Amino acid sequence: MAELNIPAAERDVLACLHQHKEATARELRESLEPYRPMAHGSVLTLLKRLEAKGLVTKEKGPVGKAFVYRACQQQRTTFRGIVKQLVNRVFHGDSVALMASVFDTKPPTAEEVEKMQEMLNELKAKKERRK
Repeated sequence: MAELNIPAAERDVLACLHQHKEATARELRESLEPYRPMAHGSVLTLLKRLEAKGLVTKEKGPVGKAFVYRACQQQRTTFRGIVKQLVNRVFHGDSVALMASVFDTKPPTAEEVEKMQEMLNELKAKKERRK
């Protein structure tokens, strides 16, 4: 699959849609309000652009005129492209710098550290098998 290369506002709407699984433009606007406030028309425009790019589908909602939107790709596929773009553009390809920044911003819980250690162990084992 091609790398996801979309503007930040579209990425935010798409990420929010993934979190909801499905949502109306109003629900998305309300969820985005704390960190990306925008007019209802702006959310609709972004959803229309995402739909034109094949990243979002819509269908008539059960009540009124509102459409219900869904992401076309799996969340992991979408986020992989977003994170790859972030690492390359902001951290110049340095994933360790990205993680250090994440931990400075929000220190992980003990449970999160345990999960990350498991992921690192799996990654290390895969690399060992390739040798």
